Amino acid sequence: MEHRIIELETRLAFQEIALEELNTALINQQAQLDAVEKECNRLAKLLAEILAPRETDRP
Repeated sequence: MEHRIIELETRLAFQEIALEELNTALINQQAQLDAVEKECNRLAKLLAEILAPRETDRP
């Protein structure tokens, strides 16, 4: 019985470590996603400025 408890405690410890690692990875991916979204918004604004008709382009 004691062996089973030790085995369960060991498994729980490994699961806690794995969960923390997954949480860290998720946080890092969210930060990367936020940066990509910010860059996409910047590029969309820049493209809109480039494609917008200008006063000097009008006859």
